[in-house]
Amino acid sequence: MNDKGILIIISGPSGAGKGTVVEQLKKDDSYMLSISATTREPRNNEKNGVHYFFKTMEEFQNMIDNNKLLEYACFCGNYYGTPIDYVNENIRNNKVVILEIEVQGALKVKEIYPEAVLIFLTPPNMEELEKRLLGRATETPEKIELRLKRAKEEFDIIDKYDYIVINDSVEKAACDINCIVKSEKMKACRNLNLKHILKGDN
Repeated sequence: MNDKGILIIISGPSGAGKGTVVEQLKKDDSYMLSISATTREPRNNEKNGVHYFFKTMEEFQNMIDNNKLLEYACFCGNYYGTPIDYVNENIRNNKVVILEIEVQGALKVKEIYPEAVLIFLTPPNMEELEKRLLGRATETPEKIELRLKRAKEEFDIIDKYDYIVINDSVEKAACDINCIVKSEKMKACRNLNLKHILKGDN
């Protein structure tokens, strides 16, 4: 079966647990997280080049001007984007490349990479989402309210995604995504090179 690189895009509201699930997936060496560039300030535990490529607005604008971003968008006053070179390099290395990006960016990438697999990660309900955001204790009530409003907007376009994964357990959510990847790799359209073998052609 197909062992070539594949691009999966994981989106979902802030507080859905995307980062935690991605870390669980990365325990398998076949997965590689594509690091996004952002203009927001790093949190206490975040490192440049590990969690994000932290950029000034001037540096980010330079990447836009030189077509160095696969996609970019503004969210809650900060810019986020996907460096093209980093993605392409890992796909060429036969990795399952994970993009953890917001919904508008995901749909833009899908236009450029039609074979990309879009996965929407969500908590079981809005009550749980609010609980998780409050539990972070890193943002003001106004910021949390903005994120909850944004989450409702994101839910409106879930139908544009290929799969929905409910994150009520990190291990189960990661397992579900792994099953999705295995299924995608077995799709006939990804294995056209097997036609001559199956037919017995020399």
